[in-house]
Amino acid sequence: MKMIELTLNQLLREKTQKNPSQEFMVYADRDLRFTYAEFDKRVDDLACGLYAIGIRKGDHLGIWATNVPDWLTYMFACSRLGAVAVTVNTSYKLHELEYLVKQADLKILCLTDGVKDSNYVQMIKELVPELDEYERGCLKSKKFPYLKNVVFMGPEKFRGLYSTPELLLLGQHVDIEEIHKIEAEVTNEDVVNMQYTSGTTGFPKGVMLTSRNIINDGFIIGERMRYTEKDRVCLPVPLFHCFGIVLGVMAVLTHGATHVLLESFDPLVALASIQKEKCTAIYGVPTMFIAELNHPMFNMFDMSSLRTGIMAGSGVPVELMKTVIDKMHMPEITSVYGLTESSPGMTQSHWNDSVEVKATTVGDAFEGIDVKVLDPETGKECPIGVQGEMCCKGWNVMKGYYKMPEATAETIDKNGYLHSGDLGVKDENGNFRITGRIKDMIIRGGENIYPREIEEFLIQMPEIKDIQVAGVKSERYGEITGAFIILHEGKTLTEQDVIEFCRDKLSKFKWPQLVMFMDEFPMTGSGKIQKFKLTEIGTKYRREVVKVNDYINRGE
Repeated sequence: MKMIELTLNQLLREKTQKNPSQEFMVYADRDLRFTYAEFDKRVDDLACGLYAIGIRKGDHLGIWATNVPDWLTYMFACSRLGAVAVTVNTSYKLHELEYLVKQADLKILCLTDGVKDSNYVQMIKELVPELDEYERGCLKSKKFPYLKNVVFMGPEKFRGLYSTPELLLLGQHVDIEEIHKIEAEVTNEDVVNMQYTSGTTGFPKGVMLTSRNIINDGFIIGERMRYTEKDRVCLPVPLFHCFGIVLGVMAVLTHGATHVLLESFDPLVALASIQKEKCTAIYGVPTMFIAELNHPMFNMFDMSSLRTGIMAGSGVPVELMKTVIDKMHMPEITSVYGLTESSPGMTQSHWNDSVEVKATTVGDAFEGIDVKVLDPETGKECPIGVQGEMCCKGWNVMKGYYKMPEATAETIDKNGYLHSGDLGVKDENGNFRITGRIKDMIIRGGENIYPREIEEFLIQMPEIKDIQVAGVKSERYGEITGAFIILHEGKTLTEQDVIEFCRDKLSKFKWPQLVMFMDEFPMTGSGKIQKFKLTEIGTKYRREVVKVNDYINRGE
């Protein structure tokens, strides 16, 4: 594979010059459209505005917003200045935001009004009360010494905050040649994007990614999906996550295609966008595809323009993949596997792989990437068909965790292999299958149980819409298996029904010893299911049941 040796900024310039009138970005729900030329000009203008308020090469700029139209403008303006765009999870609350602003050494935080029950402006003012005291640009925060500015990514005005129109106005006083000089100093090995891991365990870590990392990762993904400038890719996944910004934006940009964006996921808007814009691809985690397929208006929309897409982000049920291929007209759908630290992709199925390969594996290794299954105990490569830890080495490996050298050393070994923490096996054709996560593994009385195996088995029950399996604490066994189930609307199921389905088909130690029916799963802002929370819910529920049973048994 020939590597793309461009900065993010140079890549946008190149694609704009090649096809300036091509649509870069579309929001179908409001008919908002930007050509490559129009977007490139707005990036120039915003880069001038950010330069006017003091953003320089190497500075960290946080973006805390759903997929609003200027999300990408801020990111690309950062790259034009050699600054680092730090993505902030939209579901963050006060404690998490405080940690990130401090840990990332943000110089500027750009935000919108918020989501659901979170008012971003109110939250940042609570953390930085000095915003109401100092003139804009002169902020001195006791808690965050690096923070100099907060920007509202819209026209509204708030005391102590700049707005986007104000930045564009200030930028008019900056000579664009100043920006061009900075561009010339930026290399593709400089950190361009810092994404924080979801933090489902421990403190979130800032993953430092370069232009070389994310551009080439996106390029291979697009190649395996046969992208050309004619493709129109529906992206309902969040831009703050690697799924949106790399698998989505980088794959689209490297092929000069068009983004069809949703500000936030809504199955109805996604279906309408596909029909209106004649999208050729759509992305999503399994729960998103389930929501689209089960929407009562699904059959009213024309999906015939689709041919490909990506289903990733969490375990992909085999039957769901087959249903999407059939009902959403996506014979060329692929599955990508990786993690933020690997930019994020390391393996992917190909557009022309068989349904069986797409549904049961995550494809083979990216070009130029050495993917191995290593024995967690010995560090040696596992034979074909033997389970071990998924690891990779190559151009996609992150520069490291920001200000966390020890954590970096724990994740990237002395031989340069990035350890994923995921369990997998390699087959005789070079394809990989993810079998679970080392930390997700349930150890019941010394028996190892892999949640993925039980999930794939139980999802065959026609009443079950979605299922997650997680360990639940037990005094007797250490852990037992908990099955957390979402039923199809109008369907009923009992715990005994689930057990009977397992009888004679699964080893008894693998049977769920706790079955809970739920309306939804606890999730991160990027759509990943938080299994540790399911463990907490199941453990608490089980303790309450034990208390009640003890009460009854005592005859009280």
